[in-house]
Amino acid sequence: MKFDLIVIGAGSGLNVAAAARNLKVAMVEEGPLGGTCLNRGCIPSKILIHTADVLQTIKHADKFNIKIDGKITVDFKKIMERSWVVDKEAKDIEENIRKAPNITLFKGRGVFVGPKTLQISETQITADKILIAAGTRPSIPRIEGLDNVPYMTSDELLRVEKLPKKLIIIGGGYIATELAHFFGSMGSEISVLQRPDHLLPDEDEEISREFTKLFSEQYDVHLGFNATKVTKKGNKIIVTSKDGKTVDGTDLLIATGRKPNTDLLHVEKTGVKTNNLGYIETNEYLETNIPGIWALGDIIGKYQFKHSANLESEYAVHNILHSDKKIPVDYTAMPHAIFTYPQIAGVGVTEQELQEKEISYMIGRYNYVDSGMGLAMKEEGSFVKFLVDYEGKILGCHIMGAEASTLIHEVLVSMRRGKANINDILRTVHIHPALSEIVERGAESI
Repeated sequence: MKFDLIVIGAGSGLNVAAAARNLKVAMVEEGPLGGTCLNRGCIPSKILIHTADVLQTIKHADKFNIKIDGKITVDFKKIMERSWVVDKEAKDIEENIRKAPNITLFKGRGVFVGPKTLQISETQITADKILIAAGTRPSIPRIEGLDNVPYMTSDELLRVEKLPKKLIIIGGGYIATELAHFFGSMGSEISVLQRPDHLLPDEDEEISREFTKLFSEQYDVHLGFNATKVTKKGNKIIVTSKDGKTVDGTDLLIATGRKPNTDLLHVEKTGVKTNNLGYIETNEYLETNIPGIWALGDIIGKYQFKHSANLESEYAVHNILHSDKKIPVDYTAMPHAIFTYPQIAGVGVTEQELQEKEISYMIGRYNYVDSGMGLAMKEEGSFVKFLVDYEGKILGCHIMGAEASTLIHEVLVSMRRGKANINDILRTVHIHPALSEIVERGAESI
């Protein structure tokens, strides 16, 4: 069966399929439409995490001289069910795709069986143009005994109906810490087992170390824990480290990163090159080494965020439909946020990256509690940090504290528009005493 365009993956790949109205398009998706973000990632998890944030506010009401009399109870099953609203959205997307006159939906796993040829169950399809946007899946480490012990990844944990009594989390990245925040707030005992000596190691080191300190005050955090063995005795799961330390719990979450789905697709059958980690190699136009095959999103491993995949989809649409006028993807000021407690957001380089590259820089730093609103909110331990060169160019900005994911946007506008100068922040009139003043004062501190 011949098509003009095959799109593999119905996450941000949907944007490309929907825009290619003049082409005969095949959409291939094994799971529910909407991709990882809608079904197993950012949307359901943030619905749950907001509930955890509300609960944390209640639990810390005594800081504001508010006493909560009586026991705080949560209806865990209903809280979880609220996040499953995404199921309806996925079905609505599928219905709309099936109604599109130029799109044929193939529900099932697509596997390359030859050059630009894909097999889905009993059907074989081909096209001169193919977009691979098939994403990633949880990566499972090799740990002795893990195959014989019940464990969950984030996919399964976001669908549980019963609150884990004592949850062991192997991993200390953003997935691990966000889920620890939610389930810990709901009442689970949390043990986080992290191989490095701090959590969130990809963040600016000052941020990650301060976060580790604050997070360790809330939960049982084991740093330098190299898990080598997992066993089960009765209802108890026991994780043993290389040096013989043990941690036990009732449930186990594996959150040690993600791996690309290129092996499931057998992309080598169509000649597409991957790097040593399995991610598809693309150029600045999202082209693979095979003419007529593009790739975007998590499967190319550049930025594993939904917003970066959506950005890439805009360029993919143009470059696929107008291959004679290709435009390179502009990744300037690609931000990220981690919805933990406290929240974290960042953009640009970290201080350790500048040090490794021996680039000269200045630091601007300001604590939340030194501003009027930060004081009112009692945001102790929270701060904004600027990294700026000697010409005033913003190289990076990192925030830890309330509304960090929102506050970072003022910096993004400055960096994205090209100048990225600290004076853009200083010359902007900030509302007093709004929380945004901490960004202004962080800039002033330079």
